[in-house]
Amino acid sequence: MIPILDLKRQYESIKNEINSALYDVAESGKYILGPNVKKLEQDIAEYLDTKHTIGVASGTDALHLALMALGVGPGDEVITVSFTFVATTEAIGMVGADPVFVDINPDTFNMDVNLIEAQITDKTKAILPVHLYGQPCEMDKIMELAEKHNLYVIEDCAQAFGAEYKGKKVGSFGHCGCFSFFPSKNLGCMGDGGLVSTNSDEINDKIRCLRAHGAKVKYYHDELGVNSRLDEMQAAVLNVKFKYIDRWNEARRQAAYRYNKFFEGSEVVAPVEIDNIKAVYHQYTVKVPDRDDMQNKLKEAGIGTMIYYPVPLHKQKVHAHLKPVSLPETEKCTETVLSLPIFPELKEDEQKYIAETIINLLK
Repeated sequence: MIPILDLKRQYESIKNEINSALYDVAESGKYILGPNVKKLEQDIAEYLDTKHTIGVASGTDALHLALMALGVGPGDEVITVSFTFVATTEAIGMVGADPVFVDINPDTFNMDVNLIEAQITDKTKAILPVHLYGQPCEMDKIMELAEKHNLYVIEDCAQAFGAEYKGKKVGSFGHCGCFSFFPSKNLGCMGDGGLVSTNSDEINDKIRCLRAHGAKVKYYHDELGVNSRLDEMQAAVLNVKFKYIDRWNEARRQAAYRYNKFFEGSEVVAPVEIDNIKAVYHQYTVKVPDRDDMQNKLKEAGIGTMIYYPVPLHKQKVHAHLKPVSLPETEKCTETVLSLPIFPELKEDEQKYIAETIINLLK
């Protein structure tokens, strides 16, 4: 069986470092917001070239806290996409705002920047682009529109740690960048974890206060906050893995290029990497005819796959109260997309078998 992701292979390659880091935390007696969290925040801020990063308990919390810090609330609208994981709109709903959906570019799976401006109203407070599958959005246009209409930009970078647009890391463009360290992510821990990046001192201070029950000083609470702190154990794991992230991302890119070559001339529609971006291929997502049948047959052949995402958010029960919207490209993609195994340790012969199997099934 070739799984869509094999975390055991990665662990085996750095097992001694991980075990040592975890042991050191256990021995230290410092388990909450200790030296590992501080080091990670400093190192990632330098890596992203942002002034601040704040470790939080999950990628969902990162989005939620960013929206809270920017004052997004009841009556506000946030422009985003329906072709994403529910955490994106969940966070919007948690602050009492409503998502306003725009369709995607079917080549990149990301927000179609040409459709944003038509959705801006006097209720619009922010734009929330999602760098889906590790492919950066067209941030120049998004930032230009935000500046023109005095809107906040919150980047959902959950699947795109290390990805670049025009030489700049995602998470460094908007007012906030929100990252997930869920185990399956390119930079993943051994549980839940997340991080917010920002260049604003004010936003940094606000999120640090909000993540600790609204207290700048312990037991002195200025406002209602939440309990959302990146765990010291998880930060220790991330500090080990962070040293390898560029190497692992490059391995993913090379795996994607091998797939592209294998699929040349076939009915498989491979992902498109537009000019001026550096994708990190959190997922390698293709479009194939008779997708559901293909997935079942690949399972029989010992090949793991996933559908990200089978039902777009504007069709989900949780958003039934929103005004109906037509998103034809989004809906087409949910019927044809299939994510194939991709991870840094994936072998070329495994990829060849996967590609040959798919091509033979399409004959």
